[in-house]
Amino acid sequence: MITSLAILGILSAIVASFLQIPLQGYFDVSRRAQLTDAADLALRRMTRELQGALPNSVRVAGACGGGTPCYLEFLEVRAAGRYRAEPGGGTACPGNDALVFGSADSCFTTLGTTPDLNRVLVGDFLVVYNLGPGFPDANAYAAAGPGSNRVGLVALPTAGAIAAPAEDRFTFPLHTFPLASPGNRFHIVSGPVTYECLPSPVAGVGTLIRHSGYVINAAQPAPPVGSTNTLLATGVTNCLFTYTGNVVALRNGVVLMALGLSHVVPGSLVADNVTLFNQAQVSNTP
Repeated sequence: MITSLAILGILSAIVASFLQIPLQGYFDVSRRAQLTDAADLALRRMTRELQGALPNSVRVAGACGGGTPCYLEFLEVRAAGRYRAEPGGGTACPGNDALVFGSADSCFTTLGTTPDLNRVLVGDFLVVYNLGPGFPDANAYAAAGPGSNRVGLVALPTAGAIAAPAEDRFTFPLHTFPLASPGNRFHIVSGPVTYECLPSPVAGVGTLIRHSGYVINAAQPAPPVGSTNTLLATGVTNCLFTYTGNVVALRNGVVLMALGLSHVVPGSLVADNVTLFNQAQVSNTP
């Protein structure tokens, strides 16, 4: 019996030595898969939101590399549609149901119904013809005023204000929009959103945070103040955000994103690391 137990112990040790490497490889792959899934989920969410951003509103701050903080900001769109550029004969807006430019106006009706109209809230902003920073009369980040291309909504739009053809009515405080959109487009934005990357060379420490609910600033805040924060990823070791506007027929921009994650292997000083790259095409047609 003693001899049998000794032989069984020797055989068990031999089998364990053969199984150790495959088992260790399985756990290594499993840990890296979890890191990859976390990075992929964060990048996919960022891409989805960027593709629905206000045209020409994406901007980047920070060195974006070498372990330094990096910030990616844009204006979030709730709804969009086309406004009437010529009177349609309706009575939904007093005097004129078209959107007037160069002089004060407070009401217009849309060409057809507005998709996602039910998402619009009081306090959102109506924006017309946004070209972004560098264009004083067409920059939604600039301070709101008589010559601004954005105005706050103090009342919810009226769906189906004109039954046939189906048109919605938007009302807002008396405002002078300076420039018309060539395609008669308007956007309703809820406000700015910032993705803040705080990388750390220490595994498991760095973070990727989403900021929202703060005021629109002419200069990009880094980081935003008074925002609502959502943690998207931990263990961030590096980030890269770059934005190139007007790369395709002057109507599209490209955001390149890289996100590196890591965590310490249990019972070891070694860390697992993954880095994913993604590219988001954003519409800049105002």
